[in-house]
Amino acid sequence: MSDQHRPLIIEQVRILDPARSLDVVGSVVVADGVIIASGSDGLNQGRPDGARVIDGRGLALVPGLVDARVFIGEPGGEHRETIASASAAAAAGGVTSILTMPDTNPVVDDVAIAEFVMRTARDTASINVFPAAALTRGLRGEEMTEIGLLSDAGVRAFTDGRRTIANPALLRRIMTYARDFDALVMHETQDAELGGDGVMNEGLLASWLGLAGAPAEAEIIPLERDLRLAALTTCRYHAAKISLGESAKVVRRAKQRGVRASAGVSINHLSLNENDIGEYRTFFRLAPPLRSEDDRCAMVAALADGTIDIIVSSHDPQDADGKRRPFAEAESGAIGLETLLPAALRLHHSGDVALLRIVESMTSAPAGLLGLDRGTLVPGRPADMVLVDLDAPFLFSEDAIHSRSKNTAFENARFQGRVLRTFVAGRTVYSTTVTSGG
Repeated sequence: MSDQHRPLIIEQVRILDPARSLDVVGSVVVADGVIIASGSDGLNQGRPDGARVIDGRGLALVPGLVDARVFIGEPGGEHRETIASASAAAAAGGVTSILTMPDTNPVVDDVAIAEFVMRTARDTASINVFPAAALTRGLRGEEMTEIGLLSDAGVRAFTDGRRTIANPALLRRIMTYARDFDALVMHETQDAELGGDGVMNEGLLASWLGLAGAPAEAEIIPLERDLRLAALTTCRYHAAKISLGESAKVVRRAKQRGVRASAGVSINHLSLNENDIGEYRTFFRLAPPLRSEDDRCAMVAALADGTIDIIVSSHDPQDADGKRRPFAEAESGAIGLETLLPAALRLHHSGDVALLRIVESMTSAPAGLLGLDRGTLVPGRPADMVLVDLDAPFLFSEDAIHSRSKNTAFENARFQGRVLRTFVAGRTVYSTTVTSGG
């Protein structure tokens, strides 16, 4: 029997499983890719014959992260990122399941393209890949896709990726169809007309830098419209990324009214603010743009109190030609799969957000949103797990990047909390160290 197929035991490890509100030192036992025992009761399970044994003392074990917003290049933009290279980057960051966006060439707007992504992932990826499909054909915002057929093919969510549907009547029709299939509508809330030529947050800093600013209303107005339509149609609605304190208030009020709504936030908008742009650093040109420090703090507070449901990497690979330009001409977006967990752990080390809440927002919460049997260490579930040293300091350098593109907003950032080993169905897909018995 190969090493990867032998039973696995991780002993004396701190187990963090938000699905059970569990934070306890214990053991995890895995056999045939499935968790057999997990918790303090795992200490009394004994050792199956031939088991691999890992000493987890001083370390933490969390469910494999579920990242619900990942842009890739394949098909059509393989020079920026392939499914295989995104998979490698995800594994290095402790991400074991990703929801890929449909912004490819061709667009994932029919069953054949969705099945191509699934098939390619099965053949080339070491992690779980779930493609999202477009809400409208060709992402043009004109004609609805076949939501029923795509749902039957295994599509977990529907989104137009970076684009916001301008036509409210079309969006209402989409939401009505999505409700009938209990499909998740995941929508970007950035009004292209109102945002205009804005390349950063509208305000004093944009004026000082001489750059066009996008007003906060470009996010707030479509968000308020979407939530009204979600209430009207009773569909499951998810605001893909919010970035403003006022947006958090809008989502909070909608939830209080009983709207079936959830919201995500990019790790960038929890960790960075508009001042990080500095002297026109194009790796910090993002969509939505980096906001004020007050807005960043409001995003952290909204995550802590549950108004914001999930954290996403918004992994968006761009090549050097797209980024090494004047700020106003540069492509927006940054990679983020490898820095999602360590950047989020900054909120734990600063005392701003409870550790279990941080882990929940990247594991059981997105898994529940997408209807996946992942994001937890409950016995009987697939053994997707991450062994982490929560206190280990490290410098994130370009040399360490596994993604095919290098446009990180965290170049040479100092982090505390490092992924040591990532497991998918009990199989090691990434490892930085050799641990005892492993």
